[in-house]
Amino acid sequence: MRRLLPLALTLSMLALPAAAEDKSGTSFKDKAKAAAQSDTAKNLKAQGLAKIGMDTTPSPAGAKAYFIEPKNGAEVTTPVRVVFGLSGMGVAPAGTQKENTGHHHVLIDEPAVDPNAPLPANDQVKHFGGGQTETTLELKPGKHTLQLVLGDWKHQPHNPAVASEKIAITVK
Repeated sequence: MRRLLPLALTLSMLALPAAAEDKSGTSFKDKAKAAAQSDTAKNLKAQGLAKIGMDTTPSPAGAKAYFIEPKNGAEVTTPVRVVFGLSGMGVAPAGTQKENTGHHHVLIDEPAVDPNAPLPANDQVKHFGGGQTETTLELKPGKHTLQLVLGDWKHQPHNPAVASEKIAITVK
């Protein structure tokens, strides 16, 4: 509980109405934003996240994710067989906090994702938290892009990110 208290206090302060202003006319929201951007706040945030296990997970130099199948430029039919490749790291299920491991995510058609936060689970971001190394995807006919991103135990990309090149495929 003591570990979560600083985070809870910070979140509760951010939830205050944006209309609250001091005599200078600066809203609390603007002051909170400026304070959050300070070096001290960034340091404290990193320390707080590390205490609850939400800091970024390092990846070893040279680690890379890649597609074994399909190849860039391939013409395929649905369901599309996708085989993941990984070098320099190991595969472990989500929730397994072990150095130099992670699990695969497939990004479909270039979704917007925050590299500093856990990857969302939706139609464009497929999670393979069981440690799977292949799958089949139901894709509509047409052109699509695919990219592999390795996530750590909490679905967050490593730092530096371990991601494949984006590949383009055409579904017939």
